[in-house]
Amino acid sequence: MLVADASHIASRLHFDCTPRDTFLGLPVNGRRVSFTENVFYRFRDGRIEEVWSVIDKQAIEAQL
Repeated sequence: MLVADASHIASRLHFDCTPRDTFLGLPVNGRRVSFTENVFYRFRDGRIEEVWSVIDKQAIEAQL
């Protein structure tokens, strides 16, 4: 999902991955996890100036 205007992009990203070692301070160690991230980017002069990200860490913890 993607929403954009002149200076912002908002997106909901889905990840299905197997991080190595730790991820978000969690000992994932190669186990498969699936989660979504809601992220907002603000642009200035064609470059990303600021990023806001929300990940449901409890959803990842529940999978471990």
